[in-house]
Amino acid sequence: MDFTRRQVLAGLGAAAVGTILPSMSFGKSSGADAGKCPFRLAVINDEITQDFEKGCQVVAVDFGLSWIELRSMWSKNVTELNPKELGDAKKILDEHKLRVTDIASPLFKTDWPGAPRSPQSETRDQFHANFDANAQDKLLEKCIELTKTFNSDRIRCFDFWRLDDPRPYRAAINAKLQTAAERCAKDGVILVLENEMSCNTATGEEAAAVLKAIPNKNFMLNWDPGNAAALGSTPYPNGYDLIPKDRIGHCHCKDVVPKADHKYDWAPVGGGVVDWVGQLKALQRDGFHFGLSLETHWRGAGTPEASTRASMDGLKKALAKAGISC
Repeated sequence: MDFTRRQVLAGLGAAAVGTILPSMSFGKSSGADAGKCPFRLAVINDEITQDFEKGCQVVAVDFGLSWIELRSMWSKNVTELNPKELGDAKKILDEHKLRVTDIASPLFKTDWPGAPRSPQSETRDQFHANFDANAQDKLLEKCIELTKTFNSDRIRCFDFWRLDDPRPYRAAINAKLQTAAERCAKDGVILVLENEMSCNTATGEEAAAVLKAIPNKNFMLNWDPGNAAALGSTPYPNGYDLIPKDRIGHCHCKDVVPKADHKYDWAPVGGGVVDWVGQLKALQRDGFHFGLSLETHWRGAGTPEASTRASMDGLKKALAKAGISC
């Protein structure tokens, strides 16, 4: 993977749709603040700091938000926190009146068994988590448990390190994702697949194909325009137009500046090639009302916290230009 990604990481058969539990909500709900922001505006906590209490203070007090996305804290992935740490995290969330959009897990961010080793395969720590293929089922159970702990209803996942030619394995990968969605449905949990440039679904075009192959209503997309742009795709309007809008269950916000030789640099929201104003208008128009999380990645302001503050400022400016009050 290119230097920018290493820098970021170092810093930190079809089943019946009718199996979905009736308690699960996919339509419009009170998820966003009524009469105010149409989205659950949030920040991924470890983009600010590994000090969870400090991160929550920034999100709740300085940014004035009610939602946060959980990935790692205290230099541990959220899936590896012990009972005391989980209790401490819940107490901090309660003190700051923050709700959890989703568990930003590393589920299925590993090599696909039996395939040639992916050029994107990473053996180092992934946001303080490194689970091999054999650990994925156990990891899924842990993530489901965490949704109950943090009163959330969704888990973020991936679809394995990107292969040079995923076609011989795509049907099996889809079957694995579908099985995971069916397991999640038993506990009223939504599984959201992130389009990730180092995994087998990276663009809107690829995401649309996977959603078509896996019809389960609790299998949704974590749409990340920045990741799609990093691979050279045009996420909005091109990729977005192909995605079924009722299958977008979460959205990550960051920006990217393409470089030569298919490389890229991260940028603050509004400082790159993603048409965030157009994308935000489209999300509101199409009734999206779930988590809209800042995933800063850019470190141009010197520290993760300073960079996140600058990127949040860019996101809020984009929202204002889109005519959206948040």
